[in-house]
Amino acid sequence: MKITLRQLQIFLAVAQSGSTTAAASMVALSQSAASAALNELEHLLAVQLFDRVGKRLVLNDSGRQLLPQARHMLDAAQTIERQFADPSAGSELHIGASTTIGSYLLPAMIAAYRKDHAGARVRALVANTADIVDAVVNFEVDAGLIEGPCHADDVEVEPWMTDELIVVAAPRHPILRPARKISLKMLREADWLLREAGSGTREAVEHALIPYLHYLPSSFEFGNSEAIKRATAEGLGISCLSRSVVQDMIESRKLVELATPLPTLRRHFYMVVSRHRAPSPSLGKLLDFCRQWAHRPSSAH
Repeated sequence: MKITLRQLQIFLAVAQSGSTTAAASMVALSQSAASAALNELEHLLAVQLFDRVGKRLVLNDSGRQLLPQARHMLDAAQTIERQFADPSAGSELHIGASTTIGSYLLPAMIAAYRKDHAGARVRALVANTADIVDAVVNFEVDAGLIEGPCHADDVEVEPWMTDELIVVAAPRHPILRPARKISLKMLREADWLLREAGSGTREAVEHALIPYLHYLPSSFEFGNSEAIKRATAEGLGISCLSRSVVQDMIESRKLVELATPLPTLRRHFYMVVSRHRAPSPSLGKLLDFCRQWAHRPSSAH
């Protein structure tokens, strides 16, 4: 075998950064060594992997064909290294979670998992759904827990658990005036506080509400659900959020669940892993734990 993992590592670094200079810094090599390794890889494959566009190196068709295979090879090598680096210390898993899951479900899940697996180490990346899916595709995390549909190729998607979405407002919001039954027309005319584009919550809310409201006017957009619920409590608008996100403010009477003519709104959470990932026993144990967690009575879904 003439192709080396180092060559594939440099190829991926160039694909990510767009230059051999930046790639060399990422893999702790000189620019000339990185350039030589890339040239050798192209010579061995008898193809050019990048097109030069200005000062940038951009993947061509051959490079795009190699990309998932190179990621798979390096991921397999990293899995082996982690598995045998320090067996007594247990493995470290990198889990991605979209914002609502990462903020409101994942901490308790990891704490419970570590009680049953004392040597396990879990590192979490919390971002919006689109970014978590990208991290799974790029092998930056071992698996992802997301709260919206996944449209990416090269990933396996498994329905995980369901979550109830409710519409809430501040207690003094005009929509709650006495003896006033909330109608669909009133909901259409309200100021809605929404998550940013690319968020699983945003996509789920639009999917749940638009069939009844026909459109969803956004008054403000926020990068996380915590900001939305606090803005809602301040009376800036109404919002549709996971019950698990707003339950504390409902109990403290800072928010009120609206009695609307809408049906019960539910969405699915999903587990995603790369189709090209080399499976490991430790990852399998964590995913099995997540499946069991979804059926716990306390998960209230």
